[in-house]
Amino acid sequence: MLSRRRKPEKAAARKSGPPNSLFGEILDWMLAPLLFLWPISIIVTHNVADNIANQPYDLALADSVRALSRLVTQDGGQVVVHFPAPPRALFRADQDDVVYYQVADEAGGIVTGDGEIPRPLPPATLIGEEVLFRDEIIHGEETRVAYRFLRLDVRDDGPLVLVQIAETRNKRTDLASRVVTGVLLPQFAIIPLAVVLVWVGLSRGIAPLNRLQSLIRMRRPTDLSPVAPASVPEEVRPLIVAYNDMMARLEENLQAQQRFIADAAHQMRTPLTGLKMQTDLALHETDPEQLRLSLAHIAESTDRAAHLINQLLSLARAEASFEKLYAVEPVNLDAVVREVALELFPRAQAKSIDLGVEGGERALLVEGNPVLLREMVKNLVDNAVKYTPRGGRVTARTRFAGSPILEVEDTGPGIPEADRERVFERFYRVLGSGVDGSGLGLPIVREIAELHRATVTLDANPAGQGTLARVLFPRSHLQPPPPVHGDFYSPG
Repeated sequence: MLSRRRKPEKAAARKSGPPNSLFGEILDWMLAPLLFLWPISIIVTHNVADNIANQPYDLALADSVRALSRLVTQDGGQVVVHFPAPPRALFRADQDDVVYYQVADEAGGIVTGDGEIPRPLPPATLIGEEVLFRDEIIHGEETRVAYRFLRLDVRDDGPLVLVQIAETRNKRTDLASRVVTGVLLPQFAIIPLAVVLVWVGLSRGIAPLNRLQSLIRMRRPTDLSPVAPASVPEEVRPLIVAYNDMMARLEENLQAQQRFIADAAHQMRTPLTGLKMQTDLALHETDPEQLRLSLAHIAESTDRAAHLINQLLSLARAEASFEKLYAVEPVNLDAVVREVALELFPRAQAKSIDLGVEGGERALLVEGNPVLLREMVKNLVDNAVKYTPRGGRVTARTRFAGSPILEVEDTGPGIPEADRERVFERFYRVLGSGVDGSGLGLPIVREIAELHRATVTLDANPAGQGTLARVLFPRSHLQPPPPVHGDFYSPG
């Protein structure tokens, strides 16, 4: 099946858009994560600064709770607190933060202190003098609360007393802000410097690529020699190896084209030289019979030259970019074979060759170009008719065996096994065949077959002497039409 690709260069231009910069691509991939991680770094730094600020003030708050706990006693079953000094002087001397304190009994009644502090749930177990911490909102301000539950009696049934001290977070916030500022301020200077250093580093890093670009641009158009991989950075070596491989293939193609042009010029020179010689003889000939023979030779040379030119044009057309010139459509291979057989029937009849066509019960459809497929079939049948001796038999057959198959069978001299691959080379002809030819028929067949993703093979005729040429097409999704009447057709 032939592909429906657009012109490669135009399609690539449509897909790729503006040329991409490797320098910009690397810079984007380096700076984008940095810009993404910077806000995350600020958040993490702020959390770390909060933890750092909490630690010393939490320790001081815990000491205050323990000190207040030591002042709580029990007198006659009542909870009392003996302050050695006024509580206001003990807990409200801070100028930056507001400090609240509270001592409450088991029933929730406040023994002393401020009632603004919410009462927490008691823990499942009391572990010594453990002090717990939590955050609360008191009078609209964020507040850090340190608290503990204690029993005034060593027995488990003693009264449970809650001791709490709360402090607003002004000092903590100020300390955290100083930590964050001390960490982030250098970053504002480091990040632009890092961007500049990355820019300079990338510029130096891609300098070998710029030198490689200059080296390739300075080459002459005919210089297809490989670039030494050792002279480029290791990361670019696979690209250079691929480039050298492409240049090698291009060199081979150019040499093949040059050989083809030289061979074509040589092949064209022979019939044209004969044509010129016969024309000169005819101009100086006075005998009518000799003049008729000269004109016959001229006509024969003209036919050979025309055939060669047509073959060259067919080969050039097959090698051209298929998508630029031709459409792809379902093609009835049976109909193509019958048309070719009708066209070549006069030549077969002139040699008393039995030219027949065999087909299956259903018309065989392949997806491809009808012009090129007809050229391929014509070259196969023409070769068979040309090399089959007088009175022989040529059969063109189509069949379906999992995929479409075209076969052309003849009773000619056959092709030695050693030459069955070489006959697909341009201008190669089997020695001793005794038949004039251009040596382009089978190369054209293979070129067109490969365009249609088909394979061509040459084998000995299983029915006896001769050759069996087989073209195996790829599987097709096309549904065959209803059966046609008759499975054998012969122009004769």
